[in-house]
Amino acid sequence: MMESHLVIMELGVVGKPNVGKSTFFVASTLAPAEIANYPFTTVKPNRGVAHVRVKCPCGEFNTHCDPRSGRCVDGVRFVAVEVIDVAGLVPGAHKGRGLGNQFLDDLRQAGALVHIVDATGETDAEGVATSGHDPLEDVKFLEDEIVFWIKDIMVKQWDKKVKTAEVTGHKMETFIAERLTGLGVKEKHVMAAIREADVGEKPSRWTEDEQMLVARSLRKIMKPMIIAANKADKAPPENIERLRKGAEELGYKVIPTSADYELGLRRAAKAGLIDYRPGATSFKIVDEGKVSEAQKKALSVFSDYLAAHPDVGTGVQACIEHVIFDLLDLIVVYPVEDEGKLTDKDGRVLPDAYLVKRDGTTTKEVAFMVHTDLGNGFIRAINVRNRRVVGADHIVQDGDIIKIVSSK
Repeated sequence: MMESHLVIMELGVVGKPNVGKSTFFVASTLAPAEIANYPFTTVKPNRGVAHVRVKCPCGEFNTHCDPRSGRCVDGVRFVAVEVIDVAGLVPGAHKGRGLGNQFLDDLRQAGALVHIVDATGETDAEGVATSGHDPLEDVKFLEDEIVFWIKDIMVKQWDKKVKTAEVTGHKMETFIAERLTGLGVKEKHVMAAIREADVGEKPSRWTEDEQMLVARSLRKIMKPMIIAANKADKAPPENIERLRKGAEELGYKVIPTSADYELGLRRAAKAGLIDYRPGATSFKIVDEGKVSEAQKKALSVFSDYLAAHPDVGTGVQACIEHVIFDLLDLIVVYPVEDEGKLTDKDGRVLPDAYLVKRDGTTTKEVAFMVHTDLGNGFIRAINVRNRRVVGADHIVQDGDIIKIVSSK
């Protein structure tokens, strides 16, 4: 059976309570969510849509695109990504502490995680106001909670299944993959995790520590994660540097982030006060006369912060794009119906931009992403740039514009 490389991308915004998760979520999506300075503000998960930036082919073809979702500004296409802001996690969540069970269940469909950490050290492990807390401890405990959760799912009926597998000669990775199918785990992922964990060949002899090693390897494969060092506008630089070094030793990239500033910029842009695009490191005031003195003061603070962080800006957009393009290694393809006009049946130019896996996505899989009937009736595809006719197993490349020819 062909494995699908199509991506219905959902990013999970995670972390302990009161670190700015919901602010990050609203800043990246402008979707409504309650923001408050107390633990467990988020009870039910908030969902919204963020966007990643790519170069749009419209400039190459000297045309103006008409996206069905997202937008295109000066040749930069904003491609939609679903974001979910889940309940805060506290130590012992895998045992049901806090809102742990709900938190972990909400993460099942997330393809990757953005871990929001309070870089100021002003919230303790429970999300309660404090001082002097080590933010690196939050990275370690959240990692452990997710690994414990995966391990606990994996080892249900462990002794019985292990003995049966070893007696009958069935592969243990099949059983583990079946236990974790809700997380998108496949046998190949289990095999890779076992190799990385370097545990013994007989699962019946695995200690709990070795089970944890396998679960930890599976977490890295199935739930890649980036650390957003949030409240960077207030955090001591030494906190961020310590967090960066410590997290990188654990295999995570850290991006300094100010969700508060990003939210302020996004709202000012929505109100027409400034010209600002997510991920930019500067902005322009549209009409000085419409901006109050208080707003000018706030915008000046934002401007100074952006100037001090020329590589990542506020960090919010940088976190999302790092996950999509670096951790998940996704590319964008553009299916069209009319290869001459680059339109769909309604006359929209370059209407859709789909995120797919770089390694191995075929034209037929893209056809299924557009519509099941299109995939079932697949005859051939046309690479619009070079007019080449390609078959069902042709591997698409980043930025490809593809016409699907189907009997349905």
